[in-house]
Amino acid sequence: MSTFEKEVVIDGKGHLLGRLASIVAKQLLNGQHVTVVRCEELNISGEFFRNKLKYHAYLRKATRYNKTHGPFHFRAPSRIFYKAVRGMISHKTPRGKAALARLNVYEGVPPPYDKKKRVVVPQALRVLRLQPGRKYTTVSRLSHEVGWQYKDVVERLEERRKAKSAAYYAKKAALNKKIASAKSAQASTEVSKKLAALGY
Repeated sequence: MSTFEKEVVIDGKGHLLGRLASIVAKQLLNGQHVTVVRCEELNISGEFFRNKLKYHAYLRKATRYNKTHGPFHFRAPSRIFYKAVRGMISHKTPRGKAALARLNVYEGVPPPYDKKKRVVVPQALRVLRLQPGRKYTTVSRLSHEVGWQYKDVVERLEERRKAKSAAYYAKKAALNKKIASAKSAQASTEVSKKLAALGY
């Protein structure tokens, strides 16, 4: 990943959660601003049922005396990823707090990130890191099973965004085609004029 840009926007789809979290944590500690979108499309290695059992075991961990003091078990995919990153940073120190302040996480691709360039991290992509045929879990399904209520809303908004971006791309491609044909026509007329001046 390139470092020290104004902000790096990572598309979380198809990345392994833990591997991406470790890379993002390192970048944050180095001073880079990082935004991760489409956190609901992150993957976890292992079959769904096993991951669900592990998450339910995690949900049972509580303070004996006062449950309002934590630990807090987040259900939203963005917060699950945030907590994974937080666990890789000394978040109680001033440096760690400043690093976490440089992280933004979202479900879907909200504005203005739908208009910005999004990148992937090859070191964390599932297709490159997991062996073919290995089972994996999508975070949106896991979150939905343990109490996240916005799966349908995010899917609907994503479909709307994709349709809008496809229409924009088709319009832009048509305009670029017109510009290219106009430039080639202009170049050919200029060449014919020069040849005519030379007597051809």
